[in-house]
Amino acid sequence: ILRTAVRDRVAIAPLADHYPPVSAPGLFVTLEGIEGCGKSTQARMLADALGDGGRREVVLTREPGGTEVTQRIRALLADPASHLDARCELLLFLADRAHHVATVIRPALERGAVVVSDRYSDSTLAYQGYARGHPLDLLRDLNDWASYGLRPDLTFWIDCPVETGLARANKRSGGPGDRFEKEPLAFHERVREGFAEMAAADPQRFVRIDGTRPKEVVSAEIRTAALARLTGTGSSR
Repeated sequence: ILRTAVRDRVAIAPLADHYPPVSAPGLFVTLEGIEGCGKSTQARMLADALGDGGRREVVLTREPGGTEVTQRIRALLADPASHLDARCELLLFLADRAHHVATVIRPALERGAVVVSDRYSDSTLAYQGYARGHPLDLLRDLNDWASYGLRPDLTFWIDCPVETGLARANKRSGGPGDRFEKEPLAFHERVREGFAEMAAADPQRFVRIDGTRPKEVVSAEIRTAALARLTGTGSSR
């Protein structure tokens, strides 16, 4: 399938039609952004806020590594000593996503839960597409194929200058830590530009959040927007 898609540009997305769309009243929320933007902290705070004191099921997860199996993929992707080829890196992210959707995200949505994920398919487009240079159309097809066509209802892009994000990440890890933090500044600028372009192209799903403010202020803005979507508009799946 992959060889045919690369050679002939045959769309992979129609394969998602073999897996019926989610019709349960769940809500799929993702948080995206560059290294050190604060999305992991905000994902935890949002999950706590939406839990409504335990009266609503909220599943907090992440990519990569949202399952016991794919934690090993996360470790390999993060290890600077792995020296992964760019295509190998991409395929590992897609493998992580396929298992994550099939075993965590989709079952939770079918139960009617709110799923809050720290990263999802937009990160693949930003990092492996805009920054690494893989064709965006191919990545969109592969993302749809790996995820059975499952897309977020709402995405918070936590934006901050690259220098700010990397300084935070370095402080947290004691210096450039994983493979991505070690990438040059220009790489991270391309990632940020990718998120900006995607947000501009899909304003109904994306909400840009100024991540330079105190985390409590950021959290309040995200919580308000998420609750409005949870109680108001329908699904974008």
